[in-house]
Amino acid sequence: MTTLLIHRARCIATQDDANTELNDASILIRDGCIERIIPATENTEELLKQVDEAIDARRHVVVPGLINTHHHMYQSLTRAIPGVQNAELFSWLKGLYPIWVGLTPEMVRVSGQVAMAELLLSGCTTSSDHLYIYPNGVRLDDSIEAAHTIGMRFTATRGSMSVGESQGGLPPDSVVEQEPAILKETQRLIETWHDASFGSMTHVAVAPCSPFSVSQDLMRESAKLARAHGVRLHTHLAENDHDIAYTREKFNCTPAQYAEDLGWVGHDVWHAHGVKLDDEGTYLFAKTRTGIAHCPCSNMRLSSGILPLRKMLDAGVPIGLGVDGSASNDAAHLLNEARQAMLLARVGKALEPFGCDHGPADMTPRDALRLATRGGAEVLGRAHELGQIKEGYCADIAMFLTDTLSMAGGAVHDPVGALLLCASDNADYTIVNGRVVVHQGQITTVDMGPLIERHNQLALQLALGAVY
Repeated sequence: MTTLLIHRARCIATQDDANTELNDASILIRDGCIERIIPATENTEELLKQVDEAIDARRHVVVPGLINTHHHMYQSLTRAIPGVQNAELFSWLKGLYPIWVGLTPEMVRVSGQVAMAELLLSGCTTSSDHLYIYPNGVRLDDSIEAAHTIGMRFTATRGSMSVGESQGGLPPDSVVEQEPAILKETQRLIETWHDASFGSMTHVAVAPCSPFSVSQDLMRESAKLARAHGVRLHTHLAENDHDIAYTREKFNCTPAQYAEDLGWVGHDVWHAHGVKLDDEGTYLFAKTRTGIAHCPCSNMRLSSGILPLRKMLDAGVPIGLGVDGSASNDAAHLLNEARQAMLLARVGKALEPFGCDHGPADMTPRDALRLATRGGAEVLGRAHELGQIKEGYCADIAMFLTDTLSMAGGAVHDPVGALLLCASDNADYTIVNGRVVVHQGQITTVDMGPLIERHNQLALQLALGAVY
């Protein structure tokens, strides 16, 4: 049993049901869980002598660990590729598929650790990852082992592509798999790695890639497999206008109808993007509690569109945030993603017709923080253990300094508001399951210098070996 005391925080934004914010309070962590939230009025001098470790938090704003609901971590190797810097989704994919054919197990492990390090430094403690391409012996196990090494709480989603260009799909035939092999491997991964216990560090989800890369049969069989094993379902849906056009042409329906027909709605399902869902689709998702991973930076980068965030939240759609692939963002800073979600929601309202009674207050800094914490916890099915600083919850916590240059003149007025309105700093401390994995702005679990050097070597190797 190990104990950690976060002592006398400048401000704690608990994200509980009452949106409680505490000044000068402390948090006692024992064996990976939050044991007590100690008010400012209580003397903690004796407790300081008893705990294994204490962090002086008088200069920090403390929030629940941020939760990332959609990523493609291997894409860290293909950031800023010149040929796709100005491409929309389908052209972007066609430009990168030939490069990704060269992925190796080492590339997946190294890029995964780089992506997770970036997330951890942004205050993110839990991340999903959607790996859907498996050349050269790559397995999802490579990503899971990377998460174990660096200390991130992880939802590994077993992606897949089974419909290549010769069958009317988008990906080249060289990167698709046979559907029986996909289902067999997905079942192996669930049975090997998925841990449904409270505070689990590893979940596995079932995640055929998209309407334009898998068959309807695979979607149906994947849903049956997931529900037979009690795991979640994830895919891409309604990302941009080309995505909508493909679904209408191939399946003669809207994306929401496609999802409903295949059994891909419900509290155990979350879809990436959903930018182009129509009103009927929004109602369906709200009624069935089907989640969305909102990826504002990627949607802007690829010019996919603006998610009607406030409208969907008001309708009752569960929404979390995702940084999306590191080749379509091209970053993985989840605090900044929350800031961008707030700003994009505000400018999106300005583009609506005159007469709409909306404004900046429709998406406040605290609303954005809630998306990044409790929103993500709900979307990943972990609302009972993550997303709040609450007694009995997992000790996943991010701590940001309030006396930095970017927070100057802001944190003195409102440290929580400044966290989202001012430029996004890295976390000073990130704690996952009670373990300090970022200490004074530095990753503690891996040596970042050699990791970045090897990552850059592999990125060049991958790009130079591209098959066109």
